[in-house]
Amino acid sequence: MTNGQVQISEFQKEQYRTEGYFFLESVISDDHLRLLRDECKYFIDLLEGEMGREGAEKLNLSHRNKRYFVSRRYKESRRLHEFLFSDLMAAITRAILGDEVYLFYEQFVVKGAEVGMPFAWHQDSGYLGYDHEPYLSCWCALDDMSEENGTVYILPYSRAGTRRRQPHAPEEASGDLVGYDGDDPGVAAVMPAGSIAVFSSVNFHRSGTNTSERMRRVYLAQYSSYPIMTEDGRELRGFADPFLKNGEKVDLPADIAEGRGTAGGQ
Repeated sequence: MTNGQVQISEFQKEQYRTEGYFFLESVISDDHLRLLRDECKYFIDLLEGEMGREGAEKLNLSHRNKRYFVSRRYKESRRLHEFLFSDLMAAITRAILGDEVYLFYEQFVVKGAEVGMPFAWHQDSGYLGYDHEPYLSCWCALDDMSEENGTVYILPYSRAGTRRRQPHAPEEASGDLVGYDGDDPGVAAVMPAGSIAVFSSVNFHRSGTNTSERMRRVYLAQYSSYPIMTEDGRELRGFADPFLKNGEKVDLPADIAEGRGTAGGQ
């Protein structure tokens, strides 16, 4: 990093083009890491409260004490926009997507201690279910990542044998969509907290079981070079919030820029 600005090398750009991913170690600032951890706790507590009120052990893809997915909540937060639209994310997205970038989706992905569930082989594009221009996933490690605590495993394009969206089928027990049944274990993202696994939405990936004594926390920020629509073109999928225009950050709406959300840390 130079003056707080991450540099994406030509080697990393080429690896993304040819294999669909690269890793950035220790690039998230201490302040942003603290922010993300605080917001993660706040929203997981909300989700656990909701599951408790409903007497539910499973809610969508979340399983009580095993894993949690908290999606599309940044506009309810006072501070998540500070990271999502930061100089760091601008540098990463500009290097991969170009001069026009939109925020597409964001979510916390948390595995519970000792019993944290794995997540099956899939492409993020598999959850859209139709062909589209691939988008960018930034898998942000809020904890030190290891095979013990269920880090992500990436399957390079050359080993997957494809760089296109593949059919996915639901796994009965977990509800996960599965798109790869080969025996390649993938490349484990073993990296310190504050690192980012950067990969394409058509890159196959999975994550292991958390057998450690601590939660494993991730923030997933996803960006596109265009607004992603439903297959019939009538409605938006996710967000289409402008981030970069002509390579420069755009001004955020006042209610977001001034942190008027009602939830999360101060």
